[in-house]
Amino acid sequence: QVQLLESGGGSVQAVGPLELSCKVRGNIDTVNTIGWYRQAPGNQRDHVASIKHDDTTDYADSMRGRFTVSRDTNKTTMHLQMNNLGPGDTTKYFCSARGLIQAISPFTSWGRGVQVTVSS
Repeated sequence: QVQLLESGGGSVQAVGPLELSCKVRGNIDTVNTIGWYRQAPGNQRDHVASIKHDDTTDYADSMRGRFTVSRDTNKTTMHLQMNNLGPGDTTKYFCSARGLIQAISPFTSWGRGVQVTVSS
């Protein structure tokens, strides 16, 4: 398992941009996927974007073309560049890491989340 620390949240005026970052503390070699999710009060947590160990990426349909996920060369920090933001993107965003401990035991770690507020 690893610990995650998000940063970069806050208030921004439409259309942005805004960038979120997630720093991974622990054994990065155990991590298969790092991603972003978002969740408003009373709603389920939805996938936003993610990047795998082989650097392939995945985006939710509503984010594709607006958001870009990337990692530093050492793969310990993930970045989410957010463009064309609107008030509908206002919610809390969470960093998530998934992988295998000793190559056999699955785990999922979550950050505490950061608030993003987009004003019109």
